[in-house]
Amino acid sequence: MTVVKEESGEDAGKGDVPDEYVPSERRLERQRYKRARARRATAIAAVSTLVTAVVLYLVVVSAPGWERTKETFFDADYAREAFPKVLEGLWLNIRLLLICGVLVLLLGMLIAVARTLPGPVFFPLRALAAAYTDFFRGLPLIINLMIVVFGVPALRLQGVTVDPVWLGGTALTLTYAAYVAEVFRAGIESVHPSQRAAARSLGLTNRQALRHVVLPQAVRRQVPPLLNDLVSLQKDTGLVSIGGAIDAVRASDIIAQRSLNYTPYIVAGLVFVALTIPMTRFTDWVTARMDRQRAQGGAI
Repeated sequence: MTVVKEESGEDAGKGDVPDEYVPSERRLERQRYKRARARRATAIAAVSTLVTAVVLYLVVVSAPGWERTKETFFDADYAREAFPKVLEGLWLNIRLLLICGVLVLLLGMLIAVARTLPGPVFFPLRALAAAYTDFFRGLPLIINLMIVVFGVPALRLQGVTVDPVWLGGTALTLTYAAYVAEVFRAGIESVHPSQRAAARSLGLTNRQALRHVVLPQAVRRQVPPLLNDLVSLQKDTGLVSIGGAIDAVRASDIIAQRSLNYTPYIVAGLVFVALTIPMTRFTDWVTARMDRQRAQGGAI
């Protein structure tokens, strides 16, 4: 008589477990080659950067006027004096960036939507929006600031502020809204018309299709250029100092005018650079991430 031995569930399941993946020798060799190539590229980049830095340093310090320039622009005592005052003024620049950034996005979106409204009945709105963007994109920001900061108080309008911070922020918003409007408009027009047609076929109105279908896709596609505009806005907040607002630039200017030493300007510049670099790197990261998603066919 034959005895049949039943396998336990544990023993039966062992045969279903696939073998552990073992990369081939060729794949391992390819990986080693890529790592060696990456290390070599990193070493070359480090050496070339070091050589370039040394050459630039030698060129600068060997210049005939280096000693005088060092005293005028790189004085440690004036840098220590200016740094806390520049940081105190930088808080105004950050507040302007936050408030103006929100207003720029909202106004730019409204202008972009007005420029893309279909139908002859909306022609006046499209014309006004186009005139706005053409005018403020062509007008230099510094002139716009002077007109608003000095022109509005000269009108002596009742109930209108003469605070240079508010007036400077208004000028920044007017100028940057024109640039952001064109960014949004490009994003809206990049959405294929079939998206709007599909939304209408599902029973959505034009306004609902724009809000729920077109604008979300347009904004996602235009995130990198929008971040670049915000980086530029962050730097240009320093221009409100022309009206007398005590920001980082004005704080450094007060010390420089009193001491006839330009080190405070270097301190203010470095503070702005330190604030801008993280935003710039974040913009690069977002751009690279969206490029990878686009290359892989993912959602953008």
